[in-house]
Amino acid sequence: MSQRKDNYRAALQRGQDVSAPRPTKVTALRSRYLRVTVEVDPDLRGDLTRWVGGPVSSVVLIGSTVLRTLAATVGRVSGPGS
Repeated sequence: MSQRKDNYRAALQRGQDVSAPRPTKVTALRSRYLRVTVEVDPDLRGDLTRWVGGPVSSVVLIGSTVLRTLAATVGRVSGPGS
């Protein structure tokens, strides 16, 4: 257990970049039995946008194509003369 703590502390010290500190949002939850601290990276929003942007735009393109095709088909089937 002590070795695990030492490894964790060493990793925390290695990960510190003093030249470019980034602001983090820290949320703390404290109770009698539990103490949790969650730090959220502010760049996470940009990363999510970059990762999800491609698939979402593909789904929107496919959906609009399907809707256009359906609208054209329905327009031909139930035209003004029907």
